[in-house]
Amino acid sequence: MAGDRPERRPEKRVEKGPAKGLRARRVEEGVRVEVASLLTDEVKDPRVAGAIVTRVEMAGDLRVARVHVRLLEGGDDLARRREVVEALRRASGMLRREVTQRLGLRYAPELKFQYDDGVDHVTNVERVLAEIEAERKPNKP
Repeated sequence: MAGDRPERRPEKRVEKGPAKGLRARRVEEGVRVEVASLLTDEVKDPRVAGAIVTRVEMAGDLRVARVHVRLLEGGDDLARRREVVEALRRASGMLRREVTQRLGLRYAPELKFQYDDGVDHVTNVERVLAEIEAERKPNKP
């Protein structure tokens, strides 16, 4: 009586940090290296110029890769940030195909791009702390 048993659904596991498998971490690093290489050598869109890959976060099933990027120059301009992320989204099909072929993956991971503003926050905090320190020092005549 198959109708009497409750239907079992596969559990979704979200793996983060040290619990993430070794393969997922290796694929993350491979995706990071390959996307960075493709950005410098293959992507012809001038809006992508100056973009660097800071890190990649892979889902446990290796189907989705969240690619964090930054700009070497002009990262404080929000319009420029949106422009580079949009250009990367438009190139994601080519990047996805190339990464899959180069790494020999069974499934092509979906590449989701986002701007990595973590370093910008650290820089702003350091700037504010430097200003506070300068105000504390007595002014010399």
